[in-house]
Amino acid sequence: MTDRNEIITKVADCLVRAGSTFRQDKKDAYCRAIKSEELERAKWNLETILENAEVAERDRSPLCDDTGIPHVFVEVGPKRALTGEMMTAIQEGVAEGLKQLPGRPMAIMGDDKQRIDMSGGISPRSEDLLLAPFLVKEVPEDVLRVHILMLGGGPAIRGMTYRVFHKHKLDVVLGEIVERSKEMVKLLGCTPCTMAVGVGRSQFEATSMMMEALVYSDFNKQSDMEQFITDELNKTDVGPLGLNGKTTVLATFMKVAPQRASGVRVVAIRPACCFEPRMASVEL
Repeated sequence: MTDRNEIITKVADCLVRAGSTFRQDKKDAYCRAIKSEELERAKWNLETILENAEVAERDRSPLCDDTGIPHVFVEVGPKRALTGEMMTAIQEGVAEGLKQLPGRPMAIMGDDKQRIDMSGGISPRSEDLLLAPFLVKEVPEDVLRVHILMLGGGPAIRGMTYRVFHKHKLDVVLGEIVERSKEMVKLLGCTPCTMAVGVGRSQFEATSMMMEALVYSDFNKQSDMEQFITDELNKTDVGPLGLNGKTTVLATFMKVAPQRASGVRVVAIRPACCFEPRMASVEL
């Protein structure tokens, strides 16, 4: 088993990379968007976002003032084990990474009531920002891999989970995703966004699929359904930072869970901002 201190060090570095670095496939997507954008102010906005990302990567500093809530997705191979001791070490690594990044102090102190109404005050310590519940997935590889996503508040405010009466037609489901997403991207502000979509049998499963779609995203590859959503949203002329242009959405990533015989599909949508998915991975 990987040494506890080694886990903490690896996870801390992973969190800093997640909060400060664009993956190469996302850089490629921005370069394509800059090349195709015709509106000068839209092109300038895209260039500025990419330049900001390059500076953040160089300095290992946050991509955005909203440094995000840590979300952990773990892949476990058939011959590997994720123990409670390892989960504790991962949590400690996340806390250490928040200190190093540094994460914005956002943790609300106090009991349940005080955390809801914010009467407990805000902790000045970045590391007090606890991570969201783990998601764990069995994979065929002989690996124990940790993915860390730093998910910001703006996309969470604009996102939603809802039910769609599919009427036995894919177009009905895709059409409703597009129509609801149009309102989201208009209000988001931090465009171009990345649309994350999960379709499940329950609210929990749909949201889990949405997160998994981000984990396995590749900006150089979209399915026909994903490309359809992207193309339709790019017709809205919202553009980078809401100032018009062809690039409202960089890409869409969609994950569909097993479905049941029902007239309803549960859909979760997150309009991830221009800096998301802020994600990095490490093997333990």
